[in-house]
Amino acid sequence: MFNIDVAPTSRVSRLFFRNLRGLLLLIFMGVSPSVAGELIGREEALASVFPGAEFKAERIFLTEQQRKEAANLAGTEVPSALIARYLALKEGHIIGYAYVDTHIVRTKKESLLISLDEKGRVKRVEVIVFTEPREYQAPPEWYKQYQGKSLDEELNLHRAIRPLAGATLTSIAANQAVRRVLAIHQILQGDIHP
Repeated sequence: MFNIDVAPTSRVSRLFFRNLRGLLLLIFMGVSPSVAGELIGREEALASVFPGAEFKAERIFLTEQQRKEAANLAGTEVPSALIARYLALKEGHIIGYAYVDTHIVRTKKESLLISLDEKGRVKRVEVIVFTEPREYQAPPEWYKQYQGKSLDEELNLHRAIRPLAGATLTSIAANQAVRRVLAIHQILQGDIHP
């Protein structure tokens, strides 16, 4: 079940919902938002990561201080105060979280659905929108190396994460997105470990 607060009141939330409406229109018209072929949808991705769960969608606005703290933890900027997060619930208990991180790879957008377990470790990373040419998209197997990872110095390319030949900018953008989500999650949960 999805509960979405749809009353945009600020400039940031109006921009978010304008882009969301455009994406949904493309999907309903049967047009893939990706040049890269078949992508899994957000609802399908959530259901496959958290089978049998119900989902509550949240729009969270970070304070400027939270953005700075998250950027410091992640080692990369947090470009927007607006955070899209889903709570995965079973029998009223939170069993996990999922965040949508949209960013630029080269010149076009990619959106990743980054799912975390109840302890804040990466459960799965799914590409839900990729508008760059197909040859720049990372294969699904590449994202599997993030499973079980937490935010630390090893969660970087050439350390715990193998780089991706031929799609360097994609691997950099994805790694920054995962680090950003883990940092934001720590800030929101009040679980900051410098």
